[in-house]
Amino acid sequence: MSLLREKLDQLVEQTDLTVTERQSEQLVGYVEMLNKWNKAYNLTSVRDPMDMMVKHILDSIVVSPCLEGDRFIDVGTGPGLPGIPLAIMNPTKTFFLLDSLGKRIRFIKQVLHELGIQNVTPIQSRVEEFQPEEKFDGVLSRAFASMTDMVEWCHHLPKNESGVFLALKGQLQESEVEQLPEWCCVTDVKSLKVPELEGERHLVILSRKG
Repeated sequence: MSLLREKLDQLVEQTDLTVTERQSEQLVGYVEMLNKWNKAYNLTSVRDPMDMMVKHILDSIVVSPCLEGDRFIDVGTGPGLPGIPLAIMNPTKTFFLLDSLGKRIRFIKQVLHELGIQNVTPIQSRVEEFQPEEKFDGVLSRAFASMTDMVEWCHHLPKNESGVFLALKGQLQESEVEQLPEWCCVTDVKSLKVPELEGERHLVILSRKG
């Protein structure tokens, strides 16, 4: 068993998550590809694959139990975070991964091809220009600077009645909540436990009022 696989197993044991053999192989394969491509393409500032396991894989998949619905879009996905780990964990759900940079989308396409991931559609576009044929149950992001930017740039993406915004944040600043536009409110804040990660992590769930 590879050191990365041992690390993944050890981290997952500290959570309530269930990860199958196939999912473990795909998650490890993704980290190996991210590490390899990172040298040439500079996809993430995290250089050590062991750190990637904590800061990218676990930090993404702990959100998995919070995903309600079938269709999700990860905006500003970068090299596929949290979208690819979440797609691996939820093979029956559909994920769209959106980023404006071609090199990131090329990397994601290669990942999908090599790891046999069937439930992801990569999209190269600016978020405000992307007009989906069907809206989403959840709009995910861990890259946006502020929640206000996220909801204003992505306001056209969630389903009108039931769609939510899912923002992965460190500490939740009260000032950020106060700056949200009138039509939007925080409906839930879930504290996320990420093994071996320093600092707080929260999933902030936002939806339209009324």
